[in-house]
Amino acid sequence: MLLPTRGRFVVVLVTAPDKKVARKLARVAVETRLAACANLIGGIESYFWWEGRIDTANETLILFKTTTALLRKLERLIVAQHPYDTPEFIVVPLAAGNSRYLKWLRESLQQ
Repeated sequence: MLLPTRGRFVVVLVTAPDKKVARKLARVAVETRLAACANLIGGIESYFWWEGRIDTANETLILFKTTTALLRKLERLIVAQHPYDTPEFIVVPLAAGNSRYLKWLRESLQQ
């Protein structure tokens, strides 16, 4: 059954320079229960402005599933552990989800 989340859950997008770094960030976020789940998507080709010119990089995208209540702590963790000077940390609100999945997500984030 599909349930509205009432703004309680989010997906956070973070890019990493490679799978090794992405795995480290994913593991620490899940181990500390700041994310219930982290999905790694390899083979991302990024184009962006950096230091006044267009740059490119092959990266791994991490999708973290968490709650709005844990966002600040997750952001601090990612910024502290990430090798980039300015890591991507983009939050996308989760409008709705399967009730059983949302229950699992919530329970997975409890200490």
